Amino acid sequence: MELHELKPSRGKDANAPIYLQLYRRYLDVIAAGKLRPGERVPSVRSLASELNLARGTVELAYQMLTSEGYFTARGAAGTFISPRIESLGEPGPAAPPLPPATAADTAPRSAPAGAAPRPFQLGLPALDAFPRKTWSRLAGRNARVMDTAALIYPDITGYDPLRRAIATYLGISRGIACTHEQVFVTAGHLGTLEMVCRTLLSPGDTGWYEDPGYLFARHFLERAGMRLAPVPVDEEGLDVAAGLKHAGDARFAVVTPTHQSPTGVTLSLPRRLQLLEWASQRDAWIVEDDYDSEFRYHGRPLPALKSLDRDDRVLYTGTFSKVLFPGLRLAYLVVPASQIDRFRDAARHLPGPGSILLQATVADFMTQGHFARHLRKMRALYGERRGFLVDALSHVFDDTLSVAPQAGGIHALASLPRGRDDKVLVAAAQQQGLAVQAVSNWQMRAASGTSRARLPARSGLLLGFTNITGPEVAMQLCGQLLTATRGV
Repeated sequence: MELHELKPSRGKDANAPIYLQLYRRYLDVIAAGKLRPGERVPSVRSLASELNLARGTVELAYQMLTSEGYFTARGAAGTFISPRIESLGEPGPAAPPLPPATAADTAPRSAPAGAAPRPFQLGLPALDAFPRKTWSRLAGRNARVMDTAALIYPDITGYDPLRRAIATYLGISRGIACTHEQVFVTAGHLGTLEMVCRTLLSPGDTGWYEDPGYLFARHFLERAGMRLAPVPVDEEGLDVAAGLKHAGDARFAVVTPTHQSPTGVTLSLPRRLQLLEWASQRDAWIVEDDYDSEFRYHGRPLPALKSLDRDDRVLYTGTFSKVLFPGLRLAYLVVPASQIDRFRDAARHLPGPGSILLQATVADFMTQGHFARHLRKMRALYGERRGFLVDALSHVFDDTLSVAPQAGGIHALASLPRGRDDKVLVAAAQQQGLAVQAVSNWQMRAASGTSRARLPARSGLLLGFTNITGPEVAMQLCGQLLTATRGV
């Protein structure tokens, strides 16, 4: 690569800040293969001198590239292209181009405070730690520069720059080689499931469902007319052998392989390969719900199941509700390239992902580096807050609650002694305003009249910890939980 290829443009990007132009030039040469994983990049000083730029400008671009995983700093040895950019297995298509950079607005604008979350509420990020000033600044700028395109009917597949940003992010962070044409922005996770059902499935189709599994997705699929076959979950995740035995001819499977909802276990590699083999042989579809894979506290995030998919049987879904805030009602779906036209046709008959302004703000939040910095901050914060909860439960409940170890996620599972009814305990806790949930409510049962034995019931409490701001708060809430459930 020649250094002149990094020189900021005087063309369409001329109005963008220089550091964003430099950031995009690096992404372009990486995508073109002119910089390969492991190669050393010029130092800040030498590049600033060569391009006649201020050192601070180059440093800011390098910081963004490092925070998003493109660069890795090795101290005195210099800065290198991250080895993580190299995809697993056979190389996929080149990374899609980044959406056009936009200038950052410097006038902060405060965001209104939302309602306080209920204690132990599941599915909520740390609302107190969200960068509201940054978000408001980006949202305000998008509102001020709104053009005619934002006033007419939006693209049914989602805002193009956001789809490009998602494709780039997934290629780096989850090992998924996809183009932005494969990305569909939806109105939340249920909007994603609706698109899958409308495009590939028919009422009456049988699908594997983790037992226990995500309660609200199960309710949606049942109302959509799907027949769900409960497949037990153990310490290795979904028991694929049990699924093959009881419903080997199923048309689809819905799984949470990175951090199983709600048990928190990870689908083992042998089971992943077994699941992919089943889907390939049966022409079945796998819906991979990667709902909070960004939050892993020990070791690197595991590659997505989709990154191992060689036969295009995996539909990958993610959401911004857990990583930003649920009020966005934005999620995304990555479909096989061979299915793009089918999904586009189905999208024409669905409500779509909503406001372009919200999508544009998310796109800017991602492309300007705020998203990567926010995730890095939240990983550390959630590890700390989970510790507050675990310590408080151990102190208040002694040995009557056992909290399973976990490498990631935003809720904890506390197991109960044999014979304790989690539904009774949860009912008492909820009467006192505590948003605890019972694991047994997330478990299916084999339909009556079938030959399958009823699955053994689990008993435990699901506790959200992301908004527990300190050890004193954790002790107070666990004390309230003990008081509410004493004698029950």
